[in-house]
Amino acid sequence: MIVVGSVNVDLVIRGPRLPGPGETVTGGVFERHQGGKGGNQAVAAARLGSPTVLVGAVGDDEFGREARAALAAEGIDVSELATASAEPTGVALILVADDGENSISVASGANARLNAESVKESLGRLGSLHGDVILVSREIPPHAIRQALRLARAEGAVTVLNPAPAGGIDLEELALVDVLTPNRGELAAAALTVGASRPEPEVQARRLTGPGGVRQAIVVTLGAEGALFVPTGDAPAASVPVHSVRAVDTTGAGDAFSGALAALLASDRSLEDAVRGAVVAAGLSTTVPGAREGMPTLADLEASMRTADQG
Repeated sequence: MIVVGSVNVDLVIRGPRLPGPGETVTGGVFERHQGGKGGNQAVAAARLGSPTVLVGAVGDDEFGREARAALAAEGIDVSELATASAEPTGVALILVADDGENSISVASGANARLNAESVKESLGRLGSLHGDVILVSREIPPHAIRQALRLARAEGAVTVLNPAPAGGIDLEELALVDVLTPNRGELAAAALTVGASRPEPEVQARRLTGPGGVRQAIVVTLGAEGALFVPTGDAPAASVPVHSVRAVDTTGAGDAFSGALAALLASDRSLEDAVRGAVVAAGLSTTVPGAREGMPTLADLEASMRTADQG
């Protein structure tokens, strides 16, 4: 499978609670982790045994070299991870509260240098995309996102879009997507493009599927409530509960979900099975501090699913 997305270094402060506007909260602890939605999603997929290529960009700096080495150490193919000499590696400033909730601000840096032409060249060097799964997130420029989705669709790949952040998304982009993986807020933002103002996630999702919209399904991540699976057509929606875990840090849980979903689809799982596995993977990812540190291996995932089935 192929991931097209961002690579960042995460600068994290863990404190007793998130500050309000204009407020300073003391007593935090500082950490540095590897991150970026594209990088995180590629790690989530690779740990589940899926051969994974990452298309993205880092800067020609210490952060960029560390990021590239960390991804390669996970077994990810970084041959299409470009080095943008004129830009720094992307950085995310992350605040994490004791209850696991977080707040994130991102400086895109080299991620903003990805463009339609560079994505086209990278995907072209990877050969035929037919039957592959391509996962795209939105921390990169819109023209790069659409190029990746357009080329994947034209060559018969399955397209998965994680619409984070959701600002600027429109029906032209959604029409190139087979599976959409928003959280509640991202779904609401996307639904506004078709005038869907009702608050119910299923109603919003239904407005975005079918002719001219998302082709196969929208899977809404709901945090501790699991996920809502909304297929196209007349098939009923289904709630997928999360397995009980002790959440320490929810940073990267959405990335763990999207990466796991794409990896399981690439291994020929049904969409329903892939959603169920992705919910478990996302839950496991919250049990360890850091965006990537808790992302499960395939053995971890299968063991957790067996335990839940037996319970």
